[in-house]
This record gives sequence, structure tokens and C-alpha cells, in this order.
Amino acid sequence: MLGEKKKGDMSARIAEIEAAMALPDFWSDKAAAQAMIKELGELKDAREGVGKYDKGDAVLTIIAGAGGDDAEDFARMLREMYERYFARRGWSARVLHQNENDHGGYRNITVEVSGKNAYGTLKNESGVHRLVRISPFSSKSLRHTSFALVEFIPKFEKAEARDIEIPEQDIRVEFARSSGPGGQNVNKRETAVRVVHIPTNLAVHCEAERSQERNRERALEILRGKLYKKMEEDRKKAQEGAYVAKTMEIEWGSQIRSYVLHPYQMVKDHRTNVEVRNTDKVLEDGDIDEFIEAEKVL
Repeated sequence: MLGEKKKGDMSARIAEIEAAMALPDFWSDKAAAQAMIKELGELKDAREGVGKYDKGDAVLTIIAGAGGDDAEDFARMLREMYERYFARRGWSARVLHQNENDHGGYRNITVEVSGKNAYGTLKNESGVHRLVRISPFSSKSLRHTSFALVEFIPKFEKAEARDIEIPEQDIRVEFARSSGPGGQNVNKRETAVRVVHIPTNLAVHCEAERSQERNRERALEILRGKLYKKMEEDRKKAQEGAYVAKTMEIEWGSQIRSYVLHPYQMVKDHRTNVEVRNTDKVLEDGDIDEFIEAEKVL
């Protein structure tokens, strides 16, 4: 009943704004008119279940969990899977930070995703992913299970910074030499930035920019996205007892999707029960549309 009442209130306000827009003097106050048009768009999105930041860009973080080298290699596989999906959608991707091992795998990696509706499309991909295969790192060719955490958060622009305010005393900023590309001088200066949100212990690394200050700004943008995601999950958990995407333990029993390459081949989403037998289609081609469409009704 509460949800219906809220929708009724939104519909009434939408009708009120649309009636005002039909009046001949609607544009007499341009600033007020533009504010009402913006409010109308947000109300319509909210009524249809579209989040405030769903239409914008996203930031992807992949963190290797239990499984050692296999987990770090799985993080690489997931990065490649998602980047092929981005390419299929015509979206662009830019690495903001990566912690790579000696085998080409990732302990963690953060990628900025630019494309229409990127966050709204991918937000339900957040969670623990599980891989079962014959380990390429096992001399005895043993089957191995490994885990990685995928997290998609909205990208916050400067204009949206006021939506998530972070007091200066709530953060700790650390600097280090950048390990990313950028010419001969980039590694000689401490341009890489790590920002820690003290109350939640959430941490963000950024080294993609050439200046320390720009990396700090970018890290704070990502931190706002992480705090927004956490607030949304906490709200859902408190109000509905609903599924919370981000799981603290990246290990057995917490996975949202399994990628099984041995003894049979199948990718299965444990929330929707969608199964795809062609694992190459998923991992090699980045064809995850079937999972994403099913996730929309969660």
C-alpha cells in the first residue's frame, strides 16, 4: 500500500507539472521552468523504477578473492568479458587503477565505463562470481574453484558531488608513485592517490591522471559512488529485506553466478536460475545480455 501511495503522489505531481507546462507563461521564469522539467524527468524515472544515476556512466571494480593465482586470473577473465560487452554496446572503458600479478592476473582493477545507461544496465552485476576449472597453475592439472568480487557503482560528476557530501575529517589521503602509463616522468612523482573513508573503511585508488590533485578528485568521485551504492543496499536491506549485491566475504556460498568449465560447461546465475551452456559465448564474446535482462526483475 505504501508503494502504491508513493506512486500515486508521484503521478499527481507529474500531472501538476505537465499542466503547468501547458500554460502560456510557463517559460516566463526560465530557471524555474528548467527545474520543473528536470523534476518531471526524475519523477517519471522514479515511477518506472529507474534510479537517479541509472542513465549515466559507471565505475567497475574487480577484486580477486579466495583462490590465489586462479582467483587473480579469474579477475582478468572477468575484466575481458565485461570489456567485450562494453565494446558490443559501443561504450568506452578506461583503467583508473590496477594491481597486476606476475601472470597477467589482477589482485584488483578499477575501470571507468562511459556509455548511455551504463550504470543502470550493469548495477545488478555486482556480487561475488565463482569459477570452476582445471587450474592452469596446477602441475597436477587439478580442478580448482576461485572467486572474484564484481562491483559496479555510478560515476559521480562534479555537479552531483553535493548529493553525497564527504566531510574532510572523514577521509585519509595517501600518495604513491604511479604504476600506470604516462611517459617517463609519471613514475618519478607521487601522483597516485589512495583515499580511505574512515567511518566505513572504504578505500579507492586512482593513478590514471597525471596530476596528484586530479587523481584525488577522481578518487573522491569514485568514493561517492561507493557510498551511494552502500546507502542503496542498506536501504533495501532495511526496508524490504531484499537481496544485497555486495557481499563482504569473497568465497564459497556467497556467489551470485558460477562459471563452470569442468567437468561440464555452464554459466549459471543463482538469483535468476538463468543457465547458458556455451561458456565461450559468455566469457570470450562478452554476451551476458540474457543474465542482465533477467536481473532487471530482481
